[in-house]
Amino acid sequence: MKNPAAVRAFGAHLRRLRLARGWSLEELALAAMLSLVTVHRVETAKSVATLDVLLSLARALGVTVKELVDCAEMEQANQVGPA
Repeated sequence: MKNPAAVRAFGAHLRRLRLARGWSLEELALAAMLSLVTVHRVETAKSVATLDVLLSLARALGVTVKELVDCAEMEQANQVGPA
């Protein structure tokens, strides 16, 4: 993993989006047609989301991929560089 801080920031952002909708991990996984393990691993930064996973998550959350990956914490983590 080349940018662990950005991956952690994305996972936290994904969790905020999910919780803002009042969804459990399972509900997001079902809506995105992904496994619960996949969603959990992305949220906890144990796995990096592929483009296919990002598209599925964005569709399920009703946001664009740009909105899904656009968070200040990721931008800050990207500026600091790899941990």
